[in-house]
Amino acid sequence: MLTKKYNSNESEEKWQEYWQENEIYKYDFNSDKETFSIDTPPPTVSGSLHIGHIFSYTQAEMIARFQRMQGKNVFYPFGFDDNGLPTERLVEKEKNIRAVNIPRSEFIKECIATTKRYEEEFKNLWLSMGFSVDWSLQFETINPMVQKISQKSFIDMAKSGKAYIKESPVLWCTTCQTSIAQAELETTEKETTFNYIPFLVEGEELIVATTRPELLYGCTCLFINPKDERYTKYIGKTALVPLYNYEIPILSDEKVSLDKGTGIVMCATFGDTTDVEWYEKHKLPYRKVIEANGKINETVPFIGGLKVLIAREKIIELLKENNLLKKSEVITHTVSTHERCGKPIEIIPSKQWYIDILSEKERYLKVADEINWYPASMKNRYIAWVENLKWDWCISRQRYYGVPFPVWYCKKCGKPMFPKDEELPINPMESTPTSACECNHMNFIPETAVFDTWATSSLTPLINSKWNTDEDIHSKLLPMGMRTQAHEIIRTWAFYTIVRSLYHTGNIPWKDLMICGFVLAKKGEKISKSKGNSNFDPKTLIDRHSADALRYWAAGANLGTDTMFSEDELKISKRFLTKLWNAASFCIMQLEDFTGDKPKETLPIDKWITERLKQVESKAIDYLNQYETGLAKHEIDDFFWNDFCDDYLELVKDRLYKPEIHGAKERLSAQYTLYNVLLELLKLYAIYVPYITEEIYQSYFKTFEKSASIHIMEWNKKESTIDNELLCFGENIKAIISEVRKYKSERNLSLKERLNIIKVNIPINQSSYFQKTFKDIKACTWAENIEISPSNCWNIEIL
Repeated sequence: MLTKKYNSNESEEKWQEYWQENEIYKYDFNSDKETFSIDTPPPTVSGSLHIGHIFSYTQAEMIARFQRMQGKNVFYPFGFDDNGLPTERLVEKEKNIRAVNIPRSEFIKECIATTKRYEEEFKNLWLSMGFSVDWSLQFETINPMVQKISQKSFIDMAKSGKAYIKESPVLWCTTCQTSIAQAELETTEKETTFNYIPFLVEGEELIVATTRPELLYGCTCLFINPKDERYTKYIGKTALVPLYNYEIPILSDEKVSLDKGTGIVMCATFGDTTDVEWYEKHKLPYRKVIEANGKINETVPFIGGLKVLIAREKIIELLKENNLLKKSEVITHTVSTHERCGKPIEIIPSKQWYIDILSEKERYLKVADEINWYPASMKNRYIAWVENLKWDWCISRQRYYGVPFPVWYCKKCGKPMFPKDEELPINPMESTPTSACECNHMNFIPETAVFDTWATSSLTPLINSKWNTDEDIHSKLLPMGMRTQAHEIIRTWAFYTIVRSLYHTGNIPWKDLMICGFVLAKKGEKISKSKGNSNFDPKTLIDRHSADALRYWAAGANLGTDTMFSEDELKISKRFLTKLWNAASFCIMQLEDFTGDKPKETLPIDKWITERLKQVESKAIDYLNQYETGLAKHEIDDFFWNDFCDDYLELVKDRLYKPEIHGAKERLSAQYTLYNVLLELLKLYAIYVPYITEEIYQSYFKTFEKSASIHIMEWNKKESTIDNELLCFGENIKAIISEVRKYKSERNLSLKERLNIIKVNIPINQSSYFQKTFKDIKACTWAENIEISPSNCWNIEIL
């Protein structure tokens, strides 16, 4: 017997402990079952988790439960991305310190302590949400095993030339004081001024419009479109740079826009990526203006030592004073910003490590067709990203808390020196090479940069399979069954993982990609840790409403779609949980004397509900195999609320209560059906609401089924064909009930009001079904008499 009311707080804590103690979700390395492996995004340790994480991670967790209940051996690890710039920024903010101002070792200690605290918080939240993770497979991107895999991967790529070091213009965040990759750029609309400045050409003024006058000292060339008849006569001449009075060439390039500004563009080193393209294409000189710290180089006249925005204001004032500002107009234009801090990026020359991605773009495009994308439309985002790649992947970061580059440089010849595999993981700042350089020199300079965090987290399939360690199982595990992730990191995590997997294994990293949507704080703005725009603390929501309520809500959206969240939406979840508990309570009360015996004959309406459940289960499986948790839930909900609760339970209630009228065998038919349909319903809902389904299972069904948990039972997955004639019969019965309810409602009659007679025309082939369901229909509708007439068409008349 179930208690009158379900206590979620008590139940959820109890079953968390039970699942952990009994290792219900542990992966069996010795099992012969088919493995379904999941590559889960290790959440970045950059602040507390929010409702958006609950939304996407829970949708993926439901797939883990689904696959387990399809009889598969589920490999479901969890990790934490606990190194890199996001973690550093969190520590700097929380401790009110700057990494640059304290010893490196002291800052790293602060990072380790902070990440440990947050990881415990993250894990407790996932446990509270009922995640069926095998926590013995947990990893952290900073732990020694992962560092070893990451460093080994880099060394392999460096020795083959796939990873290389060079000094060249690089995307640089002056706020975070590090290089970044193209994938870390975001675009922001900002208001600025278009400044029209005269360059002198043989005493004649050529007006150039620029948003970055502070780069005048870095101007190396003017560009004109060769098709622009207004200015072609100037191509090949030289121009005098205003204020600084040095000459630069005027060249042609088709990339110059004919209708932007004046049609003449100044190329400075470096204002944007186009400047870099022209710099490399036309072999232009480099003139240094902006330093890595975001200030103007001290040698630049007028503005040396100033920050960029202040320098811009000063240059504009100087231009005005010298009558060199022809006009200035306010415009809104797109600025590239760093996704981590939101500040505009600069481009400066720097020596960095890269992974070559541009040379194999065609391969990366081709491999998109080898992976199943869910939703399929998400593949287009990947393709668009690859097609528009302009830079190789810069993987070095001038920061502190990260996986060190395992490399030294010979003081004599400058050649990189790598450690032996057995020496990994290694910190080159704390050790020295064990052998001499090829030039026989023994003095080395250690690399002080660390890997970009994506350089390590892109290896999660290799990390999960413990690649290149004594426990290596990558040949068994790869490609993994499924990767789950948000759509915004297709350009980073999905793409980078494909790059690394193709290089190290020659194969795709996973078969399926499950792309989840966001929870939006407001229209067009996703909830994020960095923006701090969520007022919904997951732990508070769980304590207030239950984990099952949150899970049921999270399952509702179609895959890949963004959604808004309101606490009011959890009312729907709680109404469902109450209905499930009450329906189960009713059924179990009717099963008190049920012994598990199968009836010799099952009545048609009992067969119908079983067939209908088979149909629903089949549809749900199809949807879930496409990772559509919401569409599958909708099918199950429709069956539970309408077919099972509203119709079937009402039809068999009298038969269960009054065996003396309906017959003991007929009652057993209803009991047997109730038992099996409710149990199967609980199994279907178990992937969505694991706590309440476990509570109901353990309270009654375990006595019969013996399984330690409902969550390691399998769905029925009946392969026999569905009886469509029975389904049609059931729909006709539902129609009778619906018509009677409508009739009584329109006349303000109680549902228990007696009716004189119901006349029903039924299909001839369903006549025997109706005869055997006669008593159920009569009791359910409170009809004194029911006249059944075989006919070619169905019809009902109430008198």
